[in-house]
Amino acid sequence: MDETPPAFDWTAFWANVDAFFSHPLVKALLLVVFALVLNWALRLGIRRVVNRVVTGAKKKHSVDDTQALISSPLAAARVVQRTRALGTVFNSAVTAIITIVILLLVISIVFPNATGAFAIVSAAIGAGLGFGAQNIVKDVLNGIFMVAEDQLGVGDVVDVGEATGTVEEVGLRITKVRSVDGTLWFVRNGEILRVGNFSHDWARVIIDLPAPYTADVSAIQETLLETATAMSNSPAWRSKILEKPEIWGIESVSAEAIVIRLVMKARPAEQWAVARELRLRLKHALDEINVGLPALNRVVIDSPDVPQPVGRRTQQPTTEKEESGE
Repeated sequence: MDETPPAFDWTAFWANVDAFFSHPLVKALLLVVFALVLNWALRLGIRRVVNRVVTGAKKKHSVDDTQALISSPLAAARVVQRTRALGTVFNSAVTAIITIVILLLVISIVFPNATGAFAIVSAAIGAGLGFGAQNIVKDVLNGIFMVAEDQLGVGDVVDVGEATGTVEEVGLRITKVRSVDGTLWFVRNGEILRVGNFSHDWARVIIDLPAPYTADVSAIQETLLETATAMSNSPAWRSKILEKPEIWGIESVSAEAIVIRLVMKARPAEQWAVARELRLRLKHALDEINVGLPALNRVVIDSPDVPQPVGRRTQQPTTEKEESGE
């Protein structure tokens, strides 16, 4: 006589499955996995949006990198730099928020009876750490406002007081600045009281040239202006110079020299290259008219138009104000 095999007990199977997934440790593990997947998906979405904006700006102006984009309209370069900065801030914010929420949920699942006690302990700890955590809150808020107000962006050359260099990353709490000598500075956002951005909108090259007191000032000014104008019209430098150069006149007069100021407006982050080339051309031009620079006995520390890393010093001619102590 044939025996009929017993039917599969689906009720018991689903009961076991339900009991398995109802276990607190399994729930906690699933929450952690869900948090990791959600964090990855959100960061991937942010990265794709950032890349789409950056790629679109580059394709629109037919360039391959952000440095070349600076030669294009300034608004496009600011969009790229600001988008990258916002992307780093959003990535940090997403990770922090998801971590805090999932951590609280896991604790409530693993220790369900400790929810009330945990709330009391959390309130006590929060009150105790409130004073200590206020610096962190200050760092986070200041970082958000700096990016939202477009004070700086990734790739900008900035002076934030404690450090000067190129912004490599803007986080919720820390901004990373790479100085010209390669030092990577980690600056807390809450400690940044002012931001000097050398890459915003436009820059100005300022050349203070000392000439002998007995020299023909008019002839020297004419030579300086002709040399700077020829450079601004040259194909190699035309795209980096925004306006025609100007002679602002005599900055100071002393027994040692007459200081003549020449200025030129350049694209952001290009002022240093323009200034170096302009100094070289001015030197050759003065040599052709047999004008030598006088020997100055006094110097002033730190050039106003070149950002210097912490600890670096640059010597410049002393003006009349500096000699008198004003």
